[in-house]
Amino acid sequence: MPSSSSSSPSSAPSSRRPYLIGAGVAAAALLLGFASYTATKPADREATAAPAPSAPAPTGSASASEPDTGAESGIYPELEAYARREARDPLAVGRADAPVVMIEYADYQCGYCGKFARDTEPELIRRYVDEGVLRIEWRNFPIFGEDSERAARASWAAGRQGRFHEFHRAAYAKGAKEKGFSQERVTELARESGVRDLERFVRDLDGKAARDAVAADQRQGYELGASSTPSFLVNGRPLAGAQPLEAFTQAIEAAAATKSGPGTAEKSGSAATSGPASFDPAAGR
Repeated sequence: MPSSSSSSPSSAPSSRRPYLIGAGVAAAALLLGFASYTATKPADREATAAPAPSAPAPTGSASASEPDTGAESGIYPELEAYARREARDPLAVGRADAPVVMIEYADYQCGYCGKFARDTEPELIRRYVDEGVLRIEWRNFPIFGEDSERAARASWAAGRQGRFHEFHRAAYAKGAKEKGFSQERVTELARESGVRDLERFVRDLDGKAARDAVAADQRQGYELGASSTPSFLVNGRPLAGAQPLEAFTQAIEAAAATKSGPGTAEKSGSAATSGPASFDPAAGR
């Protein structure tokens, strides 16, 4: 497994690239703010949940049928640089040199994130990741308090033992978020996910490296203007909120079509012509 420095940046993102936000990034920040905090808040935490102290105020609301907007092309080239493309990143799936990188900013207590993980993500992996077209990189973006922070660190700790994806699926399984993410619960999820060294898992979960890694992902999301989950970047094109499968297939194929070499538009072909139904907003809560 990679060290903490390779799996997530332990220093501020500005150590890797300047964070002077230009017009394109600022516009994208406004776009990512369209999906409201309340639209993705789990119903059972309606009265108590609050965004992390550093979170910007919500900037609007979005529904599953609301299309993304932005620059004329919908793509902000400055944001492509946010893809890490680290071959040994345990919080990623797909070729490091894939022509398209989709970054997801998500919270394990977000009902819409769970809906995406269960219904849409596997289809995108089948159509595009397995064909070498797409790479998915996850960013922990906990906004619903202590349990979200703990679940985020737990997923990172599971990744240290090569079990991030298994933990990710278990934590987003239907009914999982209703059980909460206490210390005991995330340890049980780690056991279910095949994490072998549970003592190391607990140490990693509570360690500085995990906290720094999650904080770096969270900071990046806020700097981009994301105030809700899930939020996505597809080769620099923002997608905010509960989008249908077709929104992702169109964004991925449009991005692939602009790239040359193996694994581009020829491979993606007519992949957007069929697929599961779009998100049901009520089902994600």
